[in-house]
Amino acid sequence: MNGTRHTTLAGLSADLHGASDARRPIILLHGLSYDRSQWGPLIGELDAVDPGRLVLALDLPGHGGSAPRPSYHLDEVALQVRDAATEAGFDTPVVVGHSLGGALATVYAAAHPAAAVVNIDQPLLAGPFRDVLLRAEPVLRSPAYGEVWEAMLRSMQIDLLPPAARELVSTATTPRQDLLLGYWDEILTTPADVLAEQRTRDMGVLRNRGVAYHHVSGAELPPPYRQWLETVLPDVTVTVIPGSGHFPHLARPVEVAKILAAY
Repeated sequence: MNGTRHTTLAGLSADLHGASDARRPIILLHGLSYDRSQWGPLIGELDAVDPGRLVLALDLPGHGGSAPRPSYHLDEVALQVRDAATEAGFDTPVVVGHSLGGALATVYAAAHPAAAVVNIDQPLLAGPFRDVLLRAEPVLRSPAYGEVWEAMLRSMQIDLLPPAARELVSTATTPRQDLLLGYWDEILTTPADVLAEQRTRDMGVLRNRGVAYHHVSGAELPPPYRQWLETVLPDVTVTVIPGSGHFPHLARPVEVAKILAAY
């Protein structure tokens, strides 16, 4: 995309693409251990289907060129992202997040003005994932913590990605122990029912504000989760991109770019 500008906003390393106009600006929030470079293929395709759209790709705290934080609780990180958006001149952006970034995008939109959320493959109920983390916690807190991350990567179906995207996922990542423990601290220390109540409350705020919500996944959602999602947010849109694993935006960037262009 022409006109890319690197900058720092609210202490977060960032790239701005495109130009301000009547269209809603887009904020891109990557997943845990990655950085803003993961959005490259999607941004290129977005410029083809929605030329010149204003896009802000951020390195989350502790990732890429962004400094660490004492705490990585989602509401605190969302506030820093909001500060970055304010410095960029964004009012009510479309907030797009992958994996952890999808949960962060949801928390952001419940606490700050947003036009829409596009959540790429991030369930909002942490129950099953929390159980996995709790079982792995002793290893996660040990020098062998990398084994936990490697096990998770094996479940993400990276083999479904095109070669260049597979290389990006495999190399543009820094799964440091402080990041894993920091960003997962809320899940490890908060009961599952309390976390569920928080996300249900967030979705109620989005419903009351009329914020559009689009969930994009690489496989059909488990029926109990989809039922919860459609109950708390009846107007939610769910798009399944088969064969894309945990990285639909890298496996099928054209399709995801068209989704973003619609907002």
